[in-house]
Amino acid sequence: MTKAGVKAGGVHLIVGGYPAGSPAAHDMDYVRLQLLGELAASPAAEGRHTTVSSDYAGLDRWLAPARLLVTYAAGPVPTDSEHAALRAWLEAGGRWLALHGSSGGKAARVERDGRTRRMMVRQPHHATLGGFFLNHPPVQRFTVQVAAAGGAAHPLVAGLPASFEAVDELYLIELQDPERTEVLLTTELAADPSPPGFGFAYDADTSILDDRGTRALGFVHAVGDGAVAYVALGHTHSPATNGQPFVDRSVTPDGVTPTTFRGVWETDEFLQLVRNGIAWGLADR
Repeated sequence: MTKAGVKAGGVHLIVGGYPAGSPAAHDMDYVRLQLLGELAASPAAEGRHTTVSSDYAGLDRWLAPARLLVTYAAGPVPTDSEHAALRAWLEAGGRWLALHGSSGGKAARVERDGRTRRMMVRQPHHATLGGFFLNHPPVQRFTVQVAAAGGAAHPLVAGLPASFEAVDELYLIELQDPERTEVLLTTELAADPSPPGFGFAYDADTSILDDRGTRALGFVHAVGDGAVAYVALGHTHSPATNGQPFVDRSVTPDGVTPTTFRGVWETDEFLQLVRNGIAWGLADR
């Protein structure tokens, strides 16, 4: 313990969109409050200090006293120097709990079928995180499978059932380092059902793991003496931040987007994942 009962090794939380100050079609205020509430309630975080940012600026300063980094980002990415600090911190034993759009980043404009589309750009931080976001179809209902549930489960998925239902953006995630990655959450999707022109363009669907259409939705990626835990779930929006033109009819019968959408944030399973991630990130090691 340090002075005033504060434990060494706190938490740095990044929640924000791009450009600076933009919610980027997510209810960032809701997420920030939810994550701060979970950190405040976590026994693992008792006595630990949390700092908060909206992007990766000055990351080396915030990571220096931190034991855990938690991110929920929709656009912000670390610069080369910020990524170098993040990589070095992880290799020295730090842990990063990355949620939802943390696997995204910058997009480039491309021409596809006579249309101007956006395509995500692979960057150095994707290799460190262990995953790269390709696209997501309209918000839909799907089943999430949990690895080793009820058995020798990884701490990230401890206490979860063998499967659970989610209503969310189903992220198509390309694994970057399979040999050092333990996939813990999956779903099956034979092909991207996005309508023409929806979402982001990509040249090939490199998120498919096998001939059953298995997709990774959560994993732990080892980085030196540290690790990254990534969970693709977690879309939420308010009436002011809604950017969904429509949703799948498994969500609403008419495909009309709910103006306020909390999705998995109102489920026991996702909140258990967040709580497990905090405990994992702050555990003795």
